[in-house]
Amino acid sequence: MKKEKKNIAAIIQFRRSVCRILITTLLTFVFISNLAAQNKTQMVRLAKLVIDSAQLENYKAALKEGIETAVRIEPGVLTLYAVAEKNNPTHITILEIYADADAYKAHIQTPHFKKYKDITKDMVKSLELVDTDPLIPGMKIK
Repeated sequence: MKKEKKNIAAIIQFRRSVCRILITTLLTFVFISNLAAQNKTQMVRLAKLVIDSAQLENYKAALKEGIETAVRIEPGVLTLYAVAEKNNPTHITILEIYADADAYKAHIQTPHFKKYKDITKDMVKSLELVDTDPLIPGMKIK
């Protein structure tokens, strides 16, 4: 009788372990599938700008305000990261990552983006927008 109870307990324990493994595997698959689907819809772009050197500091102030506002209040704006070339600080590149194209369309309609565009219109000498495909989809920026 004791041996039968031990065997039954072992079988129950084994079944529980198998169930945990199956559930973990299923949840992992669902998570990865959702992550892959999310990354397929993300919009990733580089904005390459050349700024009038006489207005660079004013441009940087307007950019900082616009980026900080967008990232803080727009859930579809995932990343806006601006850098200047060390040897040519008037050449600025902005990495833009949006949840999807609709998030980008919403972003360019916001009051803070329109304010940024209005303030900087005479500061920007050139603008090139480059749509990109991430080489490592799903990689997080820390």
